[in-house]
Amino acid sequence: MKRYLDFNATCPPLPEVIEAVSRASASAIGNPSSLHWAGRAARRIVDDARDRLAAHLHCESGSVVFTSGGTESDNIAIHATTAAHPGGGTIITTAIEHPAVLRPLEQLQSPQWQLQQIKPNASGVIDTQAMIEAIDAADDLRLVCIMLVNNESGAIQPAAEIARHCRTRHIPILIDAVQALGKIAIDATQLDADFIALSAHKIGGPKGVGALIVRRGVKIAQLAPGGGQERGRRSGTENVPGIAGFAAALGIIDFNDYRPIRDHFESRLCASIPESSIIAADAPRSANTSLFTLPGVDGETILMQLDLAGFAVASGSACSSGKREPSHVLRAMGVNDTLARSAIRVSFGPGNSTADADALIEALLQSRNRLKQMAGF
Repeated sequence: MKRYLDFNATCPPLPEVIEAVSRASASAIGNPSSLHWAGRAARRIVDDARDRLAAHLHCESGSVVFTSGGTESDNIAIHATTAAHPGGGTIITTAIEHPAVLRPLEQLQSPQWQLQQIKPNASGVIDTQAMIEAIDAADDLRLVCIMLVNNESGAIQPAAEIARHCRTRHIPILIDAVQALGKIAIDATQLDADFIALSAHKIGGPKGVGALIVRRGVKIAQLAPGGGQERGRRSGTENVPGIAGFAAALGIIDFNDYRPIRDHFESRLCASIPESSIIAADAPRSANTSLFTLPGVDGETILMQLDLAGFAVASGSACSSGKREPSHVLRAMGVNDTLARSAIRVSFGPGNSTADADALIEALLQSRNRLKQMAGF
């Protein structure tokens, strides 16, 4: 029996989404930029989806820029902001950001551009005061980047507090909310960030579509000049079926419904394997996420054992899989490399039950015992 327990990596498309994508593919045959009837029909689907997303997030429709996903949204915000400052400056972010934020920032580092990374506490949460002090100490600060929910630990970050402080200093801020959508309430009006990055496939929408919410009055340099779509902020013919699917996915899944399964799993894990440890257990977390360590075993190896047993789980971020480097998130939290390499992430979602949690515990015990026997213990 196959069990999917990796919803933080991606959520399988919902039936409503598949229907919406299929319907848009068949009916919206025109280019949304064309003026004829076929183009207008496609444009109507895009505009309706924009309105629906804006209503869901409590922002203006004109603030919604459709993109290919969270990575592009993050990159647009970063490069469009830095392009406005050819003389360089300082960027402040956290040490636990997704690679979609960290990689472009690291590539920017030069004598002109300085990057500061604020580390979290041992629970995986950024200290608000430490972040504010770093912001106040930087004279040439051009951008602040912080995620709302960490994709590995599930720890909820003080993004709203940081955004409020940035607003008083008139400093642009990017909030990566890719892992927050569907897990905690997002109110763009309350966040009042310059940029909010989102992705459809995390909530059962299509892969390859996302959005960047841009605060009114914020100018974006066009990074890939073209036809001027999305009000000149992101050129390229819009992905009409994908956008329709994104809108259809909004509000269907509430990942808080899976907290009882997550809590049941963690309770049984700690009872069955006392040396295991739940990462960020004492921090506010997204309700479906459990990141834990299993001392004495290699996470990638046990992940393969679980895969053979029919379980889909992750060892750290799926977007960084294939690398033998320990999780940068766990390193930033002060977890040593050996223990970090034993980490496994489980994220529950639609279709999961406590039976899946129980089956995973049994599979973990069997895999762990098998590996210990092979090692001669």
